[in-house]
Amino acid sequence: MVWHLIAAIFAGLAAAGIGLTLRVISGKRLPRWIVPVFADLGMLAYQIHHEYSWFSYKQQQLPDSTEIVSFEKGGAFWRPWTYMFPMTISFSVVDTANLRARETDDQRLVEFILYRFKKEYVDQVSQQAWLMNCATREMLPLEGEARTSRTDEMRRFEQSSPLFHAICKES
Repeated sequence: MVWHLIAAIFAGLAAAGIGLTLRVISGKRLPRWIVPVFADLGMLAYQIHHEYSWFSYKQQQLPDSTEIVSFEKGGAFWRPWTYMFPMTISFSVVDTANLRARETDDQRLVEFILYRFKKEYVDQVSQQAWLMNCATREMLPLEGEARTSRTDEMRRFEQSSPLFHAICKES
């Protein structure tokens, strides 16, 4: 976080230098307020670039065995440009290298962990163990070390769901 503040300050200084150079080149015909305006625009441009590149930066940090199964785009009123160009604010991934599959009553059951990354002041990562029945496309959350299932929170997926394809692609 500190490095982003330092980078924003240097982006502002560089943009202020461009504004000052333009003012000098124009023979000081440009108004003096052009320098701080350029500084503000430089810092704003850096912040916008940082926010929109968060998703691709996080993707590069993930291992090759992960698959992104969902993402959420959104905006905020203090970032009015996000209403026209929404930015990715969260996404979910499955590590396909750590799937544990087993056959029970001629049905393929796969145990996996779903990771959810959320862009906030400090990036948030949550994880939840799940059990997917590939035959019925039903998914249950698992709790604790004993991996007990909570049937009251069962979900059913469509055949075209990216999460279903990532977990049950062999069946």
